[in-house]
Amino acid sequence: MVQIWLVELLKGIGKLFLHPVLYYLVFLAGILGVMRVKRERKNFHIRAQDAYFELRQVFPLGLVVGMFLSIVVVAAGITVPFAAILLIAGFTLLWSLTTNVRLMSPVYTVGAAFFTIILLAENNWSIPLFSKAFDSISDKVYPSVVVVLGLLLIAEGILIFKNGSKGTSPKITKSKRGQSVGAHEVKRLWMLPLFLLIPGDALQLPFDWWPVFHLGANEYSLILVPFAIGFHQQIKGMLPNEAIELHGRRVIVLGVLISLLSIVGYWYPLLSIVVAALAVIGRESLALITIMKDDSLPFYFSKKNNGLMIIGIIPESPANKMGLKTGEIITKANGVLVRDEKSFYEALQKNRAHCKLEVLDTKGEIRFVQRALYEGDHHELGVLFVQDERKYKEKIG
Repeated sequence: MVQIWLVELLKGIGKLFLHPVLYYLVFLAGILGVMRVKRERKNFHIRAQDAYFELRQVFPLGLVVGMFLSIVVVAAGITVPFAAILLIAGFTLLWSLTTNVRLMSPVYTVGAAFFTIILLAENNWSIPLFSKAFDSISDKVYPSVVVVLGLLLIAEGILIFKNGSKGTSPKITKSKRGQSVGAHEVKRLWMLPLFLLIPGDALQLPFDWWPVFHLGANEYSLILVPFAIGFHQQIKGMLPNEAIELHGRRVIVLGVLISLLSIVGYWYPLLSIVVAALAVIGRESLALITIMKDDSLPFYFSKKNNGLMIIGIIPESPANKMGLKTGEIITKANGVLVRDEKSFYEALQKNRAHCKLEVLDTKGEIRFVQRALYEGDHHELGVLFVQDERKYKEKIG
């Protein structure tokens, strides 16, 4: 029995590398990085993070979260029809064509697959090339798909909370009055691999009670499925880390609620349809609430009368090593009051070997930072500011 499980486990992992979504996510993450760098260079003549940053975020945390969820799924014996795996992959590719990364959230891909399975089964439709997989589904609701949706929604919230605020991208935008103001944007793709039990093949039931949530089969196989999780948020009225972490917590709460309600669907299958719809409506409502709340706030990254607002810090730059943070205000440089970039860089030139700054932090408290400057250091310290109107027009012109 143990040997069979090990073989199926290795086979399941191997099937991950045959799944097109894995390679498609790598491709899309690379495109997002290139587009972000292009925009940052247009706004600031320099990029904040390198073009591979988004690509480096695709796997690490998603692998960890995916392994934990896999233990839950397999231990509970949650099984899904193979047709659902095919449809989820199809909708992942389809929704990505809209260029809206947020629609690659599991609630939209898994949710669409769930309702499509019901539609296909009810009308006895089939899909060319995959007729065998779809012929095996019966005209009933599959609560297990909604359970997986709920768990993936929790995973999405965790990824947003833990990784979403990492390396947010500064950008210059326009206020309603046509003034140049700052904002932060994050477009992120994560790959979350999840072991799923699929009816058929070699695995026998190790216990009479397992799997608890089954599809009526006696044998199963393991498949490691790569789920795409997309996230997009623009922040202009708050510090980006605070706004994104708040959004992540809300998604986790929604995921927990959906997961608990989805379990009831095993006793009342029709309730699964309601829960799936609630998941889609709830996730879309959270996105809308976040946008409306942000729009109601004044611009956080705008020109200040008491100094220069930092909208971004270049990694590994002198500013980064001095501990300067996004959202802080530089009020003095080398003892000189600064009100614009010109006065700031003129003050830096007074002492090219050493830099001392007076900074107003995000809590409104004054602190001092200083550092020796060396040959080869970034000539602008690696600090990004909201451009004044004339300078911004010169850069984009």
